[in-house]
Amino acid sequence: MDITIRPVRQAEFGAVGELLVAVYLADGLLVSGESDTYAATLRRVAERAERAEVLVAVEGPEERVVGTVTFSAYGSPYAELARPGEGEFRMLAVRPEGRGRGVGEALVAACLERARALGLSGMVLSTPRHVLPAHRLYRRLGFARAEERDWDPIPGVTLWAFAREVA
Repeated sequence: MDITIRPVRQAEFGAVGELLVAVYLADGLLVSGESDTYAATLRRVAERAERAEVLVAVEGPEERVVGTVTFSAYGSPYAELARPGEGEFRMLAVRPEGRGRGVGEALVAACLERARALGLSGMVLSTPRHVLPAHRLYRRLGFARAEERDWDPIPGVTLWAFAREVA
């Protein structure tokens, strides 16, 4: 696998936003389709990059973006579940052609490494309950359900929480 994980570059903001929207649409994660208000949030990569860490997975010499994730520590406006001493990742998306090749795992591993570098003790995330392939990935990487932290960002949409220690 010729994949590199690195911070997003300004020139990639638009492509990363569109990647997120396309993957979320294809996976049925935008309740109202393209007009879902969360699509606008996904496209605001520049804003996120100022307040959190937006990472990309790129492949080949042309550095084609095949995946992305946003990492933030407790206190960031993008940390919805993180408690003091924890990191959180959100908006993990991998192009269909990148799936099954370790791209998602590499992005999560980069977030765990970032948490270690910051001296954090734990990592959390939230995900729709029906995204079973993502749940398998998280469990394989040592995350466990944290049901007490499940939440509803909007009525009728429940997100499951997963957490793990960062060693």
